[in-house]
Amino acid sequence: MEYKVLVLDLDGTLTNSKKEIPPRNKELIIKAQEKGVIVVLASGRPMYGVAPLAESLLLHHFGGYILAFNGGKTIACQTKEVVQEQIIAPEILPSLYASAKAYGMELISYEDDFILTEDPNNVYVQKEAFLNKMPTKKVDNLVEYITFHVPKCLMVGDAERLAKIEPEMKEKYGERLTIFRSEPYFLEIMPLGIDKAQSLGKLLEHLNLTREEMIAVGDGFNDLTMIQFAGLGVAMANAQQVVKDVAQYITLSNEEDGVAHVVEKFLL
Repeated sequence: MEYKVLVLDLDGTLTNSKKEIPPRNKELIIKAQEKGVIVVLASGRPMYGVAPLAESLLLHHFGGYILAFNGGKTIACQTKEVVQEQIIAPEILPSLYASAKAYGMELISYEDDFILTEDPNNVYVQKEAFLNKMPTKKVDNLVEYITFHVPKCLMVGDAERLAKIEPEMKEKYGERLTIFRSEPYFLEIMPLGIDKAQSLGKLLEHLNLTREEMIAVGDGFNDLTMIQFAGLGVAMANAQQVVKDVAQYITLSNEEDGVAHVVEKFLL
């Protein structure tokens, strides 16, 4: 099979522990694009948090794509065309806000280049800010401030506590929202049916390609569906065990240029 699309998760996959793209990964990804491979960066991060990495890999030059918010929004880097986008129904935000308050958790969302939060000093809010290289913007009341469409909210807090909250949130909102943890301390809250695989399916239709022509590489819970969906699903050596269990191939870790290994083996 000739693979034509390479889909890469970011944190724990493309980037190392410093949240940087190792030189070897960058070199071989650019070589693959020179051969005509379409690269897609698929992440739970907001668009702003993915864009600098896309630029460093020259996706705007080669016609790559950013799939942000775990598939909530897909953009063509070269033309800035929005391939698909979904938003959280505005009427559900007050209930989400009340649930977060009841649990003693911080609910955050995004506006342009900012993370919106009532508590910028919250350690988990700071983790999200560091991850995306985004500044925080303090608001007095999140739900009153948001008068615009948002593709995602994030409930952040202690990992052990969130593990107990996750099934309760799914039971309460599961018929209206997609809810899962991308990290032990991050509970993703998105429009119903949003995940990386579904959005990649729409992108493949847009490109007139098939899933058999796609390689997907990831390490986390939110990468499960795309790894199962892809013609070749690859797990990092540092991936969650459940991700390794469904992958067709396990590459080296994100500290060992695991993505470069995949590109070299299957694309070059």
